Amino acid sequence: MSFWFDMVLWKRILIALVLGALVGGLAGESIQSIAWIGELFVRLIKMLIVPLVFVTLVSGVVSMDDPKRLGSIGGRAIALYMITTVAAITIGLVLAVLIHPGAGIDLSGATPAELQAPIALKDRLLAIVPVNPFAAFAQADLLAIIFFALLTGTGLLLIGEKGKILADAFQAGSDLMLSITGIVMEFAPFGVFALIAVVMGTNGPQTFIYLFFLALVVVLGCALQIVLTQAFLVKFLARLPVMPFLRGAREAQLVAFSTSSSSATLPATLSAAEHNLGIQPAVASSVLPLGATINMDGTALYVGVVTIFAAQAFGIPLDLTDYILIGLTTTLVSVGTASVPSASLFLLAAVLETIGMSPEQTALVVGFILPFDRILDMTRTVVNITGDLSVATVVAKWEKEIDEDTYRAAPTE
Repeated sequence: MSFWFDMVLWKRILIALVLGALVGGLAGESIQSIAWIGELFVRLIKMLIVPLVFVTLVSGVVSMDDPKRLGSIGGRAIALYMITTVAAITIGLVLAVLIHPGAGIDLSGATPAELQAPIALKDRLLAIVPVNPFAAFAQADLLAIIFFALLTGTGLLLIGEKGKILADAFQAGSDLMLSITGIVMEFAPFGVFALIAVVMGTNGPQTFIYLFFLALVVVLGCALQIVLTQAFLVKFLARLPVMPFLRGAREAQLVAFSTSSSSATLPATLSAAEHNLGIQPAVASSVLPLGATINMDGTALYVGVVTIFAAQAFGIPLDLTDYILIGLTTTLVSVGTASVPSASLFLLAAVLETIGMSPEQTALVVGFILPFDRILDMTRTVVNITGDLSVATVVAKWEKEIDEDTYRAAPTE
């Protein structure tokens, strides 16, 4: 066993991912007997999210020493998140128009899916402020928790020495949660093996056969978003080499691929930011939780692509105004998307409505795609968390909150 545990974690996760795909493909539906192992891993990391976000964010704010820096870091992060989201939508729309993934698709045999009503923007904004912070903790409402944590940290900054004991306690709590995260991540290879095996055993590679052109657009778009947008931020805005960034992000990317959830990947993302990329807690603990809730590059790209796919399938002509409306609406609905598998599919109603598609047609589109969505969801979740890390890297460099020696360090194994 020493050989296994002496191996660097990302290699163990990658080996588990490949073995899981092979075993799941061979075993078929019977592989569901080990699904509980993957569910256990997801429960373990979800267990960490609320306390990890709260204590690390409060600790990070306190470590800034100046409330003004909170506005600087937050403002820069939100601006960059919006830029990457718009870039993702643009890439998705251009590829969908060029490749025509919906041309010739017959949706008549699809089973309509029940859709949730679109959430109004004002309701999204009001939900950020929790009526009861303890209820927000119980419901794992990340945006509300982030808001309360920011207020708590700012309050501790303002009272100065009077709050030192409590500030030290939050710092100790942050160290504790990161230590627990390290323990849980040792279980990641086994959880990843089970999650991937079940996906391959129940869905299989035929996912890409049934929806080949849609899958092609999504996967190609995700790759271009990482290379053209996120790597661009690191290279030209942070003025840092790209390869150490991609190397440092890979553990979090592998966890994101297996869980299909940005929020469930957050513990791994925070760990990668601080230990692999040298991003200091003041930035990592404030920018990354925010990104896990409002930065959905992959989701935005995917919703844009599926909208064009649906218009092509139903023969709905689109002009420049329609594309602009799709881009604006997709940007709005992607902010605050639930960070759970396939959640973005159920936001389509608001976007498809802008091009005149009926609720019945929207339900058919979602019903057609939903059975094959999981693998595509895994791919776009990787883009989401890579975007979080790229923005955190840029903000950390601008704020001089990055250890470049750690960032540039060659892997030890």
